[in-house]
Amino acid sequence: MSEIKRRTFLKGSMAGGLLAVAAGAGLLRPTQVMAAQWPDSAFNARSVDVAINSLYGSSNIIDSKAIKIRAPLQAENGAKVPIQVLTDMPVDSISVFIKENVMPLAGRANLKNASGFFSTRIKMAKSSDVIAVVKSNGKLHSAKLAIKVTVGGCGG
Repeated sequence: MSEIKRRTFLKGSMAGGLLAVAAGAGLLRPTQVMAAQWPDSAFNARSVDVAINSLYGSSNIIDSKAIKIRAPLQAENGAKVPIQVLTDMPVDSISVFIKENVMPLAGRANLKNASGFFSTRIKMAKSSDVIAVVKSNGKLHSAKLAIKVTVGGCGG
């Protein structure tokens, strides 16, 4: 094991141990230990612009060819459409929006100091543009891909 990996492992182990002791002593409730703030307003938004603004505090987005969306151009079942978002940019977070869904935010991953790769399955009510938004160095970048759905994912 290299020296850096060993140090990272030891730091993580010690931090986890301290959190366990604090939780055991009643100083922390388990829900407070690892809970991230859930962006209710973004997930409940009814338009892409409102969802992006709720999530990032801005809807100032730059179209980017550095972001690639891998997904089928025609999905047989809108209930489970596989999608991957890839980029070489330094990434803080990646979000996926489906323009024609009632609630367009399909998912978000905070990836600070991680590779720019996000893979999931999304639910699409009908054919729509899928928009990937990448936050990198404090700026928002996006790419979109039109996906045709032959069988609806939301009950039809």
